Amino acid sequence: MRGRVEGAASTDSGDADAFHRATPRRARPQRISPAARPPASRSRSDSAPSVGAPSAGAPSGGAHGDAADAHGGIGAKGPDTGPVDTVAASSPAPVARATATVTKEPHDVDREPNQYDAAYDSIDHDEPIVPTRRGRGRPRTAEAQRRRRKRRGVLAAVIVIMLVAVGGVGYYGLRAAGLLDSRKDYTNAAGTGDVIVDIPQNSTLKDFGRILADDNVVGSQRAFINAADGQAISGGFYKMRTEIPASTAVQMLTDGTTHRVGRVVVPEGLQIDTKKGVDGKTTPGIFQMISDATAVTVNGRTIGVTVDDLQKAAATTSAQQLGVPDWAVADVEKLNGDHRRIEGLIAPGTWETIDPHMSATQILHELISQSAQRFAQWGLGGQNANESGLTPYQTLVAASVVEREVAKPDDYAKVARVILNRLDKDQRLEMDSTANYTATVTNIDLDGEAYKSDNAWNTYQMKGLPATPIGAVGERALEATEHPESGNWLYFVTVDRNGTTLFADTFDEHKRNREQACENKLLTTGCS
Repeated sequence: MRGRVEGAASTDSGDADAFHRATPRRARPQRISPAARPPASRSRSDSAPSVGAPSAGAPSGGAHGDAADAHGGIGAKGPDTGPVDTVAASSPAPVARATATVTKEPHDVDREPNQYDAAYDSIDHDEPIVPTRRGRGRPRTAEAQRRRRKRRGVLAAVIVIMLVAVGGVGYYGLRAAGLLDSRKDYTNAAGTGDVIVDIPQNSTLKDFGRILADDNVVGSQRAFINAADGQAISGGFYKMRTEIPASTAVQMLTDGTTHRVGRVVVPEGLQIDTKKGVDGKTTPGIFQMISDATAVTVNGRTIGVTVDDLQKAAATTSAQQLGVPDWAVADVEKLNGDHRRIEGLIAPGTWETIDPHMSATQILHELISQSAQRFAQWGLGGQNANESGLTPYQTLVAASVVEREVAKPDDYAKVARVILNRLDKDQRLEMDSTANYTATVTNIDLDGEAYKSDNAWNTYQMKGLPATPIGAVGERALEATEHPESGNWLYFVTVDRNGTTLFADTFDEHKRNREQACENKLLTTGCS
C-alpha cells in the first residue's frame, strides 16, 4: 500500500531564539551523513549560516528549500523531517530538532524566479509531495504518480498470471501422479446409467482410472488402480455403467467382448458380404461385423450403423469421401452404384477403435484410408519394384485371388506365378474363387449356376482379372504377388483336406493331379 507523505514545516530567522530556547540542554546528536558534513578546514562563519536564513539564489522553506538540498547542501532532509540547524564539524554542540511552533513567512517577491518556481506552480498541491530518487525533496507530479500506479498494476497482473500458471501446472502434475486423487469408491454394482467410454490404445492403468473417474464410472482413479491390481487391459470403446464399484468396472473391462464396442477382427480373405457355404455354415461379412460391433443400446437409445447403411455409403459416396487411395480411384468409380466396388480396400487385421457414434461414411473412410497406409507399408504403390508388371490396383486384385485359392502361405508365390502366366498367354484364369464370389452358396467344387454365371468376376466366363478384389488381402499374399516365384506352371489343384496343392505345366499332368483330389473326396466334378 502506498503511504502518504505529508509536507514538512519550514522555519524563518525570526524564530531562531525560540528555536534555541526550545532545544533540550542534552539533546541527542543527529547523525549527519559524511556527504552532508562540511570540510574540517571551514570556519563556523563559512559553513554555518544563521538558522532560518536563506542561502543566496535559493528559495526558502517548503519545496523550494528541498530543491536546493538535492544538490548536496548540508540541510538535506527526508519527507517527514523539519528544518535542521547546521554546524561546523568542530563545534562540540550537538544538532537538535526544533520543537517550538514556527510560522511560515511568505515568499520573497523581490527575488528573481527560477526553474523551481515554475515546477512549483505546475504542481497539484492537493496531491502529497513524494520525494524522488534523484531529488529527495522534489515533488512528484500527478502524471508521474499515475504512470507509477499503472506500472505497479501491470506488474501485479503479471505476477498473478504467473502464480495461476504455476499453480495450474502444479495441480495437474500432482493429479496426474495421483497425489491429489481421493480413494472414493461406489458400492452399487448395478450403477445408474449407460455410457460409452473411449480408452486410447497403450493407456496405462492410471490413464484408465482417470478417464473412468472423469466419466463418472468409478469414484476415483486410485480406487480403480487398486482394483485392477496391475493386470493388463486393452484400450478401445467400452459400454460401461456409471457410478459402479471399481472392482465391477475391472470385471466389465476384462470379460472378453461382452462390453467391448467397435472392435472388428478381419481375417485374411474375408469378403464384405455375408456368405453361406454348401455345408450350411454362414460366414459374416465385414459389413455385418462392423454393424455388430457398433450397434449398441445406450440408455434406451440404439446407436451404430446397419449393413444397409454401409452398403448404401459404399455404393453412392464419392471415392474421395470414402478415403480410396489415388491408385484405386479410377477403378472404383467404374462401378459407381455397386457396394462391391470397395471390396479388398479394407485390409485384414484387428480394428480396435471403430467409433459407434460415427456415420457409415465416416467409418468406411477411416477403415479404407488406414488400410491404404497398411498397403503402402507392405510395399504396394511404393518405391520398391513390382516384379508382377501389374498396376497397384491390379496387384491387389491378383493377390486377393491368391489369398482365396490356397490355404498354405508357402504356395502363394507359385499361385501368383500361375495367374501371371495365364494372363501373359491371354488364357482364362478359371479360378473357383472368382466364380464363388457372386454365388449365393459357395462351393469349392463348382457346378451349375455359379460356373455359368456371366458377370465381371467369373473368370470361367471372361478373360483377365476380376473387376475388383474378391476378399481382404494380407501382407504375405501381396508380397508374393509383387515378387512371384519363377516357373512355367499353368495349373494347380488342392488334393486333400490338409491343403496340399500340386502344380503342373501341362493339362495332362493337371488331370493326373485332379485324380488324387477325387480319390480323397475333395472333388466330385470331373471325376471318373
